Amino acid sequence: MGHRWILKVECRSIYVEKTKLVNIDHSIKKLKEIDPDLMRLLNAFKIDDLLPEQNYFKSLTRSIIYQQLTGASAKAIHDRFISIYDKDIYPTPKQVLSTNLDILQSVGLSHFKAKYIKNIATAFIEDPIRYKTLDKKGDEDIINILTEIKGIGLWTAQMFLMFTLNRPDVFPATDLALKKGFQHYFELDDLPKENEMLKRSQKWRPHRTTVSLFFWRILEGPFEW
Repeated sequence: MGHRWILKVECRSIYVEKTKLVNIDHSIKKLKEIDPDLMRLLNAFKIDDLLPEQNYFKSLTRSIIYQQLTGASAKAIHDRFISIYDKDIYPTPKQVLSTNLDILQSVGLSHFKAKYIKNIATAFIEDPIRYKTLDKKGDEDIINILTEIKGIGLWTAQMFLMFTLNRPDVFPATDLALKKGFQHYFELDDLPKENEMLKRSQKWRPHRTTVSLFFWRILEGPFEW
């Protein structure tokens, strides 16, 4: 299992905290042992390990922009958003908060998405330590903290866990593409209900991030993030 080694300073003492990261090859091996029904899926594609994102503000801002859009459309808007500022450095929360809503909307952001991005900026400015130390917390605590920000729901928080912190056991059962991949693989007549997916996924703990990546790959190709 992959790990991230974090140097942490507290009360004049220095210690190292070990945080689990998803390791695709390790998870595939374990999943084949846990559930042979996944063998065909896990042998069908090659999926690379995820790379952690250190800039949490960037990750959350990007997730808002990508909500309910195709990858190509979202990327174009995200690129135009960055072009408002210095193209070589991602905008800071202070820069975004000081940007007029009209300017944010001019690059293709809806009124609500522009407001949500400003909400994230405000949260990071008002309590920076809380958000800089998200990687020290458990998955459920992170979801609870992030969803306090208006505009961030469960799906966005789960994407943060998966693609920013590379947590190994994330299964976003509300995601439509994931549902379609699940339906296709298990040859279901109808889209599965979330509780049905979650019930079946219990067997795959703690490797559900890897399963999610494979289900996405069936119909959508590599997940665009």
